[in-house]
Amino acid sequence: MHRGVLALAAVAALWTAPAFAQTATVPQDVFLTSQGDGQYLAKDLILGAKVHNAEGAIVGDIEDLILNADNQIQGVIMGVGGFAGWGEKRVGVALSALQIKNENGVVTVTLPQATKETLEALATFERKQPAKSLLDRAIEKAKELSDKGSVTAKDAYDKAKEEAGPALEKASEAAKKTYEESVKPALEKAGEATKNAYDAAKETLQTPPATDTPAATPPATEPAAPATPPAETPKETPPASP
Repeated sequence: MHRGVLALAAVAALWTAPAFAQTATVPQDVFLTSQGDGQYLAKDLILGAKVHNAEGAIVGDIEDLILNADNQIQGVIMGVGGFAGWGEKRVGVALSALQIKNENGVVTVTLPQATKETLEALATFERKQPAKSLLDRAIEKAKELSDKGSVTAKDAYDKAKEEAGPALEKASEAAKKTYEESVKPALEKAGEATKNAYDAAKETLQTPPATDTPAATPPATEPAAPATPPAETPKETPPASP
C-alpha cells in the first residue's frame, strides 16, 4: 500500500506534461504490429553483421546503409582494417554483392570478392553530407529524452493513479481511524494538562506571599585590639676604662 502511494507521489512530482486524451484513434495502414513472413529487421540481418570472405574469415562489419532517392537500400558501409576501431577505414559495398543467409536463426553475410589485396587497394567511401557532430547528436538525444520522457511520465502517472486508487482510500481510512482512536484522545489529554498547568501558574502569580521575611542582620563585630609594639632590647653598656 505504501509502495503504491510513494510511486504515485514520485511520478506526479516528475510529470509536467500537459494532459492527453485517454483514448486515441489508430490510423490504418500506418503502423505495423508484427513482423510478417519474408520481412526482416536491419539490426537482425544487416546492421552490425560481420562480413566474411570466401574462406570464411571475418573481414569487416556493416555500419550503415546506403539508400537511394526512393528510400531503397542500394548498398552498405563496411568498416575494414585497423584494430579495435583504430586505423579502420569505411568502404562502400553494393547490396547485390553480399550473400546473406539465414539458416536456423544464424545469419551469415559473405562478400567473396573481399580479398586482403582488394580491401587494401580500396579508397575510403566519400560522403556528400558531413557526419553529425557530437554536439548535434547530444542536442538530438536531449530532445529525444525530453519528448519521450513527457509521454512516458504521463502514462506512468495515469497507471499509478489507477492502481493506487484503492490504496489511497485504504490509507485515508486507516489514517482517520488512527486519528480517532489514538491521536485525538492524546491531543485532548494534552490540552487538559496544558490548561491545568496554566491555571495553576496563574493562581500562583496572583496570590501574594503571607509574610515578608526581614533581612538578616549581620552579627556585630568587635573592634580588633591594637597591635602591641615589640619591647625594645636594652643596649649593652661598654665596660669602664681602668
